[in-house]
Amino acid sequence: MGLNILRKESLDRYLGEDKLFVKSMNARDLMAIGIGTVIGTGIFILPGTIAAQQAGPGVTLSFLLSALVCALAAMCYAEFASALPVAGSAYSYGNVVFGEFFGWLLGWALILEYMLAVASVSTGWAAYFNSFIESFGIKIPKALSGPFDPAHGTYINIVAVIIVLLITILLSRGLKTSVRVNNIAVIIKVAIILVFIIAGLFFIKPKNYHPFLPYHMSGVIHGATTGFFAYLGFDCVSSSAAEVKNPKKNMPLGIIGTLGVVAVLYMGVAIVLTGMVPYKKLDVANPVSYALMLVHQDWLAGLLSIGALIGMFTMMVAMIYSSSRLIYAIGRDGLLPAFLGKLDKKSHSPEISLWIVAIIIAVMGGLVSLDQLTSLVNIGTLFAFTLVSFGIIPLRKRSDIGNRGGFKVPLYPVLPILSGLICLAMMTQLKMETYIGAGIWFAIGLIIYFTYGYRHSKLNKNAD
Repeated sequence: MGLNILRKESLDRYLGEDKLFVKSMNARDLMAIGIGTVIGTGIFILPGTIAAQQAGPGVTLSFLLSALVCALAAMCYAEFASALPVAGSAYSYGNVVFGEFFGWLLGWALILEYMLAVASVSTGWAAYFNSFIESFGIKIPKALSGPFDPAHGTYINIVAVIIVLLITILLSRGLKTSVRVNNIAVIIKVAIILVFIIAGLFFIKPKNYHPFLPYHMSGVIHGATTGFFAYLGFDCVSSSAAEVKNPKKNMPLGIIGTLGVVAVLYMGVAIVLTGMVPYKKLDVANPVSYALMLVHQDWLAGLLSIGALIGMFTMMVAMIYSSSRLIYAIGRDGLLPAFLGKLDKKSHSPEISLWIVAIIIAVMGGLVSLDQLTSLVNIGTLFAFTLVSFGIIPLRKRSDIGNRGGFKVPLYPVLPILSGLICLAMMTQLKMETYIGAGIWFAIGLIIYFTYGYRHSKLNKNAD
């Protein structure tokens, strides 16, 4: 018998396997996960950088445009999450509508996206934390402050390792505790951003908005391409579908609501920042802090450092959580060892997957220099966005998957196709070394699938 790599999973089996999860989350919790993931330190940097280099004060329009483009993919995710309320996000969607091989490729791309993103953010968090405690005269020994690089005197980034392990301990205490802590942290983070927006309004000089489009509309569009990547992360919300009350209603609210709130915050920061400081002066490492120093609001600049730490913390919470659910889903299907697909009887969560994810991320964040690898996060995300967008078409044709009363992408099939094409266009913006790195990653994935995954797949066993 030949290979059947396009055999499809059934929704009923997934619902049966995932029924042990406790359904405890509502739309507000999902939005907190989404906002926690999307808003890290980028909100304090990108509006200034894009204004200075590409769009001028028109950077606000860049963020509006990129939010509208992201909204297309968000609607496609919302329809899938409403129709298939299971763990595993795009990986599981791919298995059901395209077949196992494409599901595996999606899962493999998402493993790269999630784990690399958390590992790189853990090193950023460590850098912020180290400079924060240095202001109190506390200094981490050099040997413990960077990746394994004996030539430069560093052996491990101990703070990056510790923060990943602490977040994992929090997540292992159960979803209720983790969600509560994440919700509080997100509220504090959003409050700090709003304090900047409101305080900054008093220092706006209308002349700074002229000319509004110094680089013309082409600059706004170019800025929107960069801004698009600022919104990536809302797809993490769909990982929680198996643990959500009334997913048909709450999943679309969580996904689309996340994007709406984040877009307003990015645009608010962009409007205030370009009003406070002439756009040409914003090409600095930390434009928001720089703007506050210029108007002698140093206290608020210090508050932003705390906001950045909290921002990165919530991003890591959401991404480690999503990674563990993804690895659980792939283990549940037998494409990775079956013990990864087991739920703990006491906590009703995938504890084994959670800790394996944490150890891999801690090793990467603590020992490896990730500077050249972080762009791989974008290619993994865009690959998933592309297949989820085009996947709406085969999803609608499946009579065995009912989505009565659930969210559906409007203007079908135009918007799903447009979303997929835009994601492909965004992929052309990535550098060649990103494609080389992704090619190596997918080659490893193909070897694992054909030597282990295909033979151990539940679909293979069911066929026998």
